[in-house]
Amino acid sequence: MPTASLWSLHPQLDADSTAIADLPLCRVQLSNDANYPWLILVPRRLSATEIIDLDAADRARLMGEIDRAARALRAVAPCDKLNIAALGNMVPQLHIHIIARRTTDPAWPRPVWGAVAARPYDPPARSALVAALRGHFTPDALP
Repeated sequence: MPTASLWSLHPQLDADSTAIADLPLCRVQLSNDANYPWLILVPRRLSATEIIDLDAADRARLMGEIDRAARALRAVAPCDKLNIAALGNMVPQLHIHIIARRTTDPAWPRPVWGAVAARPYDPPARSALVAALRGHFTPDALP
């Protein structure tokens, strides 16, 4: 599998999200949709479009990083359900969505895609959420 040195984030993901942290495999991004606390994990591997494009070690690492990100999201955004999905229908670069869902959110119980228009974060709320999430991805915050 090619190294991450030539890797770059897909322009659409870059436009629609904010960087939170770099884990050993994945870049962690916060979706710019305040309707739902929503992380996106993007493995830094060239040409990966599916989970099966990763080698066995990276697939195992991805599961660990999904676990870590989901626990971080749930810690800062208590929810009724975590939705975890790798769809990639609009953006071909492999990415995994981790979405904190509440029974009171605007799309519940339907999928979030296309349910309501994305709502940008209020800047102070976004800054507070980014800071809280980053605290879960520091080396001393390892599980």
